Amino acid sequence: MILVVDSGSTKCDWIFVDMQGKQLREKIRTPGMNPAILKEKKLTKILHKSEELMEIRNDVTHLYFYGAGCGTENPRMLLTQVLQFMFVNAEVEVQEDTMAAVRATLNHDEEAAVVCIMGTGSNCSYYDGENLHQRVKSLGYILMDDASGNYYGKQLIRDYYFNKMPETIKVAFADKYNLEADYIKYNIYKQPNANAYLATFAEFMFLNHDSDYVRDLIKEGIRKFAVNMIMQYKEELKTVPVHFAGSIAFFSKPEIMEVAEELGFKAGNFIRRPIDGLVKYHTKKLTT
Repeated sequence: MILVVDSGSTKCDWIFVDMQGKQLREKIRTPGMNPAILKEKKLTKILHKSEELMEIRNDVTHLYFYGAGCGTENPRMLLTQVLQFMFVNAEVEVQEDTMAAVRATLNHDEEAAVVCIMGTGSNCSYYDGENLHQRVKSLGYILMDDASGNYYGKQLIRDYYFNKMPETIKVAFADKYNLEADYIKYNIYKQPNANAYLATFAEFMFLNHDSDYVRDLIKEGIRKFAVNMIMQYKEELKTVPVHFAGSIAFFSKPEIMEVAEELGFKAGNFIRRPIDGLVKYHTKKLTT
């Protein structure tokens, strides 16, 4: 049986299917398993706290894990070892979340494209039809991650405290979230996964998408991401599309299309959740 996993820093979705791609039980959800942030003990604890995963652990023969924080060797090897110890009968493959976006958004296996992720974090790569190329090495959410959930969460909090929000938006923002300074600082500086905490604020934008302030905020982040990341592939952009995966990208499609027109690249497919495409990809590979 096959277990396909799509993990961000916030949440992790597990789909258990047979060799024909038929889903065998309801989707399993756990907290995100980012090995660049979480230690071995915490990763193991997340697995053992899931009764559903414990029930199927011995039935899994192939496990394909795609996740944030898996783009460098040491975190990837750490998570591979944790998963192999848990799923003792499975062949385990761990890939970075960018490869999940590639396999889920491409129109066919050999298509070349620039592929972007905008979820809790953000990233951008070029897939030449066979290999993945990244021209900017991620330095994490503090220094990078433009147009991500944690980026927008930080911008919203800053604008609230610097009094840059329109009054109606400011009132609505304060009504939805606990914005006490001590509470915010506790979650950012004293708790794990500050990036995931910041990303929880991003939902506010799409609940208030009709606001000029919100649309301008979204577009500013998209433009930064495009200039800093997408435009690293200027030559490739002359002939290939730019595909997008993740909730932030999916709900920001109007702003992305505007920025694409401004900067002269072609926006392609938009996928909110890559995992459905991944199930099709792997069952096809195993049966052909």
